[in-house]
Amino acid sequence: MENTKKIEWVLRIAVAGEFIGHGVFGLQKKQAWIDWLSTFGISDTALATQLVFLIGIIDIALGILILIRPVRVAVLWMAFWGFWTALVRPLVGEPIWDFVERWANWGAPLALLLVVGLPKTLKGWLK
Repeated sequence: MENTKKIEWVLRIAVAGEFIGHGVFGLQKKQAWIDWLSTFGISDTALATQLVFLIGIIDIALGILILIRPVRVAVLWMAFWGFWTALVRPLVGEPIWDFVERWANWGAPLALLLVVGLPKTLKGWLK
């Protein structure tokens, strides 16, 4: 197996592990995440709980998808979502270092996107 393929698989496994792991926290309805949603105007606890659960399902689905096939638009979303969820920490009052230590949450999907290649067409994002 060539090095690029090995690197791709390491990144796919790492990204899948991150998203499946976070997804399980969502399915467990992690209280801190529910509380954070009130910072963004979602103060209805029942709604926040449902959103965290739904996000968990989506994260797990994306983690599994990346193991099956690294669809570029999904990988791009994962880089964005990893960045956003890392950035949420200081936005809700946690130390900036909680953001810094999560750089891999968006860096690994971004690296995977670069390894599989940026598409040249709109249709290429779906491959």
